[in-house]
Amino acid sequence: MAFALEVAKINKAFSGSRAVTDLSFTVPQGAIYGLLGPNGAGKTTTIRMLMDIIIPDSGSVTLFGEPFHRELLKRVGYLPEERGLYKKMKVKDMLVFLGLIRGLDRPRATRATDQWMQRLEITDWSQKKVEECSKGMQQKVQFAATLLHDPDLIILDEPFAGLDPVNTVMLQEVMLELERKGKTIIFSTHRMEQVERLCDDICLVNRGAAVMQGNLRDIKRGFGTNTILTRVDGDTQFMSSLPGVRDVVHSSNFTQIKMVPGADSQAILHEIAARVRVSHFELTEPSLEEIFIMAVGKVEA
Repeated sequence: MAFALEVAKINKAFSGSRAVTDLSFTVPQGAIYGLLGPNGAGKTTTIRMLMDIIIPDSGSVTLFGEPFHRELLKRVGYLPEERGLYKKMKVKDMLVFLGLIRGLDRPRATRATDQWMQRLEITDWSQKKVEECSKGMQQKVQFAATLLHDPDLIILDEPFAGLDPVNTVMLQEVMLELERKGKTIIFSTHRMEQVERLCDDICLVNRGAAVMQGNLRDIKRGFGTNTILTRVDGDTQFMSSLPGVRDVVHSSNFTQIKMVPGADSQAILHEIAARVRVSHFELTEPSLEEIFIMAVGKVEA
């Protein structure tokens, strides 16, 4: 398998406090890779080391099969967590300017700007100053700036920050379009539901160290099916006292039952069916959020 990025045992400390510890992971070419964890886990520090903004204390980074050197960054698009836009400039003028900085000639920078403004539905704001744009609109402008030079590797640090649900879905769709074109995308987030929709492979980070990594489907499969979704006619309060049940979450449409390790789902179904009529019974894998909580809990125990 070809890798767009290989990170080997990178470390970083600030004033004696470890931010990243022996972190290693590999990102396959043409994949969407999730670097995820809670706030303060070390995700942004890691990304800044990948972008040569800060230097690792030790370890190595290999980019596109070559030991890292700054010339390789021409093939990388980077969206930082904090916006770096020129607030007094008009949106289109600024995007064209940023395209020129990334090595495009003016016709190509203008063409790429027009294409991305149209795709991200910001054309109507092209003559507005950046400071006149909402936070969500500024995020889409910065997203466009990241892609102007058609990078092979796209690194996105919390790309959905400040976006409403409609624009979040739009950016997710663009990321999937880029993956289909063979681009490699790394994005960091603490929102697990976004990772479940987008990512092929992940690295779970906590306190600067990798807690779990690999193919997302394989990881979830490895945790088995520990959750029951059921719909019944009648009272559901008795379910929390059934043998093998760890927790029950009630909602208007389904009741979610968390089983203890080794519990027999069929025995639980038998107990439920003996009391109420069951119209739906489904075994599901744990969510990525549940897996992360379990993994972090093991590390911190």
